[in-house]
Amino acid sequence: MKRVYKGIITLMFACSVLVGCSSKEELPVVSVAQIVEHKSLNLIRDSFIKQMEALGYRDGENITLVYKDAGNQISNLDTIMSTFEGNGSDVIVAIATPTAMAAAKYSERIPVVFSAVSNPLEAKLMDNLEKPNHNITGTSDEVQVDQILDLALMIDPDLKTLGFLYNTAEANSISNLKKAKTYCKERGIELREASGTNISELQAAANVLVSECDAIFAPNDNTVASSISALVATANKHKVPVYTGADSMVSDGGFASVGIDYTKLGEETANMVDQILKGKKPSELPVKVFKDNLNIYVNETTMKELGIELPKEIAQSKRLVRMQ
Repeated sequence: MKRVYKGIITLMFACSVLVGCSSKEELPVVSVAQIVEHKSLNLIRDSFIKQMEALGYRDGENITLVYKDAGNQISNLDTIMSTFEGNGSDVIVAIATPTAMAAAKYSERIPVVFSAVSNPLEAKLMDNLEKPNHNITGTSDEVQVDQILDLALMIDPDLKTLGFLYNTAEANSISNLKKAKTYCKERGIELREASGTNISELQAAANVLVSECDAIFAPNDNTVASSISALVATANKHKVPVYTGADSMVSDGGFASVGIDYTKLGEETANMVDQILKGKKPSELPVKVFKDNLNIYVNETTMKELGIELPKEIAQSKRLVRMQ
């Protein structure tokens, strides 16, 4: 009888060990969210997935990947982040500034890696880019406003009035507006702002700007980016070039930009997630900001429609990327 009892205890212990092993073998969960579907953010998401696969991660095999889109409704982001907390996320990937700001509220419990945040400091995600705090790090698509507007002046030295089209609710756009104001003030260019929180309002704002400005600057504003094709069509009719804050906005019809290839943001974001899953803390991973050796993007179809000819210095540049 004692032997039977002892055998039952041994079996129960073995089962408990197996259960313990099973729980330890649960797949890590990486949850990805973006504020809205548009080409820039989708490029980041898709290149993130591709790079994760290149690093050896397979959804359902050695990792669980979860995706959510807020449909350009900031109010949806907190619900999404709460869901990520509930599903036991090991890392949250937050694409774009509004998403990162929502994810930050959960960073005490879950590491956050953001992507495409123009100014992490002004968004109050951290106090130091080199040694991130608050359990957050990531990649920045800081818009090089000076370089983009330098390009605009090279193409049109007589540029006197610049329109700035944006959504006032986006922190990244406010940051870029400050830079544009400083640039224009130093060079005697008049800056005129126009804003909207949806496509209809932005279209109305664009209609005003095209009658007043020599060129329009549209930063990497998510609301603007999601409707850039329609906005550019309006500007092209009035022969007003639209300079943008992202290469994808050029491929969607914008005239020109200076910046990074957004696939690199996704790849570097995946590299950071990989390091965190392997034990590193966000505070050990400096924020990656791309500033040097940036490409010049020009949409040739739009250029022809506007009747613009590139200066020789730009046309022969090795950094020039021609888009259709």
